[in-house]
Amino acid sequence: MDYIFLIVLLVAMILMMVFQTRKAKKQQAERQSFWKNLDAGTEVITIGGVIGKVVEVDEEYDEIVIDSEGSILRFSSKAISREYIRPAYVSDDDVDENGNPLVKDDENDADGPKEITTEVSERATDGDGDEVDVEETTTKNTKSPYDED
Repeated sequence: MDYIFLIVLLVAMILMMVFQTRKAKKQQAERQSFWKNLDAGTEVITIGGVIGKVVEVDEEYDEIVIDSEGSILRFSSKAISREYIRPAYVSDDDVDENGNPLVKDDENDADGPKEITTEVSERATDGDGDEVDVEETTTKNTKSPYDED
């Protein structure tokens, strides 16, 4: 009975090692592909936390030149951690205490019906043949198809 438990434990450990090795190889292949496909203009972050845009890739010496806010820095290509994607920033003034977006004043106007005024000016002749200015004003209330009746 003790031998069966040891065999199951040994098989489980071997399977875990195999899966971890496969995962590590896959990550290494992805990293190699990223480094080989790195082009100028890509925003990257180094393993030290330096963020900048790639200016030049020197494949002969395996180096990358980065422009970080006006500072030109040269790194080994292995020092590039990943492509940098700037996180979205939301100001505290734009959300309530639960993190829900606040409705701005301009958006409040969109909720209610709109009133459209059209003015038309024309010149016409009356019964005596005199030219007369004719002004017509039309006011129309519009309703959103999403408004409740």
